[in-house]
Amino acid sequence: MNKFLVTLILLAFSSAALAANEDPGSHLENLTQITSLIRWSGVIFSFVVLLAAWLLLRFVSKMVDGISSQFVQYRMVLQKLQSFFQFFVYMTAGIVVFMMSFRINEQILTLIGGTLAVSVGFAMKDLAASFIAGLTVMIDRPFQVGDRVTFEGHYGDIVTIGLRSVRMRTLTDDIITIPNNKFLSEVTISGNYGELDMQCVIPFYVGMDQDINLARDLIQEAASSSRYIHLPKPVVVLVNQSMADNYLAIKLTCKAYVVDTVYEKLFETDITLRVMKEFKKHGINPPEIAVRSHVNNGNS
Repeated sequence: MNKFLVTLILLAFSSAALAANEDPGSHLENLTQITSLIRWSGVIFSFVVLLAAWLLLRFVSKMVDGISSQFVQYRMVLQKLQSFFQFFVYMTAGIVVFMMSFRINEQILTLIGGTLAVSVGFAMKDLAASFIAGLTVMIDRPFQVGDRVTFEGHYGDIVTIGLRSVRMRTLTDDIITIPNNKFLSEVTISGNYGELDMQCVIPFYVGMDQDINLARDLIQEAASSSRYIHLPKPVVVLVNQSMADNYLAIKLTCKAYVVDTVYEKLFETDITLRVMKEFKKHGINPPEIAVRSHVNNGNS
């Protein structure tokens, strides 16, 4: 708040300097006009107001911390009320300091109006960009509420699409707020695009000398019998050779649709456990080199 006072004083001096001629007498006259707007006694007393506001906020903060530690269920409500109270104290103290430190007349009102216009202009620039981007997102619809989306390394469900920002809930239950204008220049991947079901890709690796057809059938059966499978869509198991640590292995990729995106990770876990159980039962082993490396590392 003391920065607010200093800023107003500096702006007053700056506007006077810009409006002045090269004549030194004009500079002196403008300087005299600016200083005549300041109540120096009020400036001194303003520091008392600022100190009182700071002490009040410190007291409220300690009180909220104490109550929150005793009554945890009210912690969020108290913190929200504290934020509103803190904003109210800032605004009130700023207005009081301004009223005490300046003599209000047409010149000072013009100065305030110009300062507010510049500040609002800068603030509205980003807000307007996000607003236009929000309309673009709603019209173009690269994703919808409820979609499971990948964006800038974040993966989760779209919770809300607002005029300023989009909120995403990650699989770790974090809420991420993303400005709308980010979506105009970055790539967004939607896994289900308005549908409940979504394709899941689960890789498995077996040795080159294993029964590949049997392994493929076991994976397809495990996926098809899962409680989370969306059967109207096909279960596909792709087979190809994979290079890992300069050694060949057989990679079997299961592509199946989960009935609801909420069960994506449970679906992957269920299929993996079923396949591992069937592989062990039928003697289908992972790549032999990987097993040897693991054994050698354990012996060392």
